[in-house]
Amino acid sequence: MRKMDNEQGKDNESSDRKRFSFRINLFFFSSFIIFTVIIVRLAILQFVDGPQLKQQEASNVTKNVPLTPIRGTIYDSTGQNRLAYSTPVQSLYITLSKNYSDSVEEKRNPDKKLLPELENMTQRLANRFAEYGNKDEPKMTAAQIMDEMDRNYQRFSGFTPRLIKTNLSKEEVAYFMQHKSEFPGIDVVEETVRHYDPDTVAVQTVGYIKSYKSARETLDKYKNIQKSMSAENDPGLIYMDNESVGFDGLEYQYQEQLRGKNGYKTVPIDPRNMPEGVDSVTPPQKGDNIYSTINKEIQVKTENAIMDQLRWLHTHAVSGSTHPYAKTGFAVAMEVETGNVVAMASMPDYDANYWQTGNISSDNYKKIQNVYLNGTIRSFGSGQSGQHPESVVLLGSTIKPLSVLIGLEENLFSTSSYYQDTGAAYFGRNNSSRVRNSSGHVYGGLDPASAIRHSSNAFMVDMVGKRLYNKYINNAQEDQGVNVWDRYMKEFGLGVLTGVDLPSEWAGRREYAHNSKESSLSKLAYASFGQQGKYTTLQLAQYATVLATKGKRMEPHLVSQIKDTNGNVVQTFKPKVLNEVKFPDAYWNEVIRGMATDVSAFNGFPYDFARKTGTSQQSVGRELKDNGVFIAFAPRQHPKLAVAVVIPEGGFGAWSAGPVARKIFDAYDEVYGLDGVPKKKDAAATDPNAGKQP
Repeated sequence: MRKMDNEQGKDNESSDRKRFSFRINLFFFSSFIIFTVIIVRLAILQFVDGPQLKQQEASNVTKNVPLTPIRGTIYDSTGQNRLAYSTPVQSLYITLSKNYSDSVEEKRNPDKKLLPELENMTQRLANRFAEYGNKDEPKMTAAQIMDEMDRNYQRFSGFTPRLIKTNLSKEEVAYFMQHKSEFPGIDVVEETVRHYDPDTVAVQTVGYIKSYKSARETLDKYKNIQKSMSAENDPGLIYMDNESVGFDGLEYQYQEQLRGKNGYKTVPIDPRNMPEGVDSVTPPQKGDNIYSTINKEIQVKTENAIMDQLRWLHTHAVSGSTHPYAKTGFAVAMEVETGNVVAMASMPDYDANYWQTGNISSDNYKKIQNVYLNGTIRSFGSGQSGQHPESVVLLGSTIKPLSVLIGLEENLFSTSSYYQDTGAAYFGRNNSSRVRNSSGHVYGGLDPASAIRHSSNAFMVDMVGKRLYNKYINNAQEDQGVNVWDRYMKEFGLGVLTGVDLPSEWAGRREYAHNSKESSLSKLAYASFGQQGKYTTLQLAQYATVLATKGKRMEPHLVSQIKDTNGNVVQTFKPKVLNEVKFPDAYWNEVIRGMATDVSAFNGFPYDFARKTGTSQQSVGRELKDNGVFIAFAPRQHPKLAVAVVIPEGGFGAWSAGPVARKIFDAYDEVYGLDGVPKKKDAAATDPNAGKQP
């Protein structure tokens, strides 16, 4: 019995030793694993995460404070006239070196004065501004200065400099530079102010600026910049709230090129987010300079021609009446071979210097709200909704050259076909609809060219609209004829974007494609003589270049080249053909031969030229309004320039729009020469591109 107990005790002792040995091994193994993990983690921190953590540590103690970039200049085609440019100004900034924000105690004891130091400095600043500032500008009060300091950090972080005053006088600059130690945290910083040509040259085309803070609330372009800035590694590309950015026109279109890069100060900060000094300064980089295709001399003469013509229409009777409601006018002059837009006028215009600071007063905005948009590329009203036509009107008879081309290409008739014009055309069920010629004229026998020259509505309806409908009526799709018409319109640039280098271009209104209440026959009948589509003045100019080149739709552009601040060419813009319409020469020749309508304003014009007048009639405010439309190119055989003019409520195009076009051709002839030889004696001296196509 005792022997069995001894054996059992030995077994228990052996089992205990095994358990203890297992625990020891488990302890050492666990320790090994733990130390291995620690060592690996330390290695990762040292060699993998170390550089990133070091960078994060640095970013936690330094901040990059942007300095305003220097915006590039927009020149006219001569490179001598500045349409938009920036000049340096000196501004006073202050960086708060202490936390002057309201404390809990101040809120509980509002009568207790806890900021004597800051209030004393604001009063001293106000006194110095009054003493040394420009005498003709309003004086800043201490309260206004205190507000600009934003001591409660509602607008700026602690380390961000606050703009106190801009456009300092020389005396103010000298004083604050000499007494900088008396005003802790102040800096005199050179910035720029945007200026626009005081002659108001192509202001809607050049565009204007707004503050970045305001722009990002409206435009997707700046909203996207705001979203991406947090991940931006280059502090020179960071936008500032008070920075001026392009908001329309060339200022917006070429924002990245004009802007350059802002400079920045690398500011060490303490744990309270307050500055401890300035580590380094990287100066701003000036933006590139834009050389536009706009020629100032031609542009100004175009603008004056429109305004003179509007005044003339108010006081001179045409077809028995004056046109007092002709308030606006639009014109585009586009080089046939290059696509260069040498003039683009949307009148009346305004002084773009209203936007000089990136903001505009409510009083000034009221003055310009109906004229600041570019009516040559978009549609807007004259301010009296429903009473007057918008800036984009129906084409009227200017569509007829294209109507005839479609008829020829679709084999609806030939160049030798004759049509007996009786003064009207009938269509629809039982010929219930009638279209008459202007003033009820009866033209008798017409060939296609004569139909264009006499502007026969009846020819267009009978020979184009009705025949195109009948040709495709047996197709399963009733609107097939309308679709064919639509295809031709777009090939000639009507109803599609022109490709111009400007923002917010409007593609026009293809009414024949959207009016579901009309039959296909009715759409084609009215479209054939210009009553089913509204297109911009620029689209009309591009359409005229297609006729002039016999099929090439040139891309219009407003910039010829971009240069950096040292004069080096960064980018050059070359002519571009968007698409080409291939018709037999006989068709083009027939149509261009027909573009010979009598226009008295061109009496004595020294060149043979092709033209088409238009008087589009539309119902506005329950009244029929006659809008003047005109397209032309010259010379007829070797075209250099295409022009389009629109005068809403101006009456017949030959009388209202034609005279404006004549003055544009004359201005171009003086500067460049419609035959390649400038007629102005000093043209070569004032324009390096004179006598040649840029």
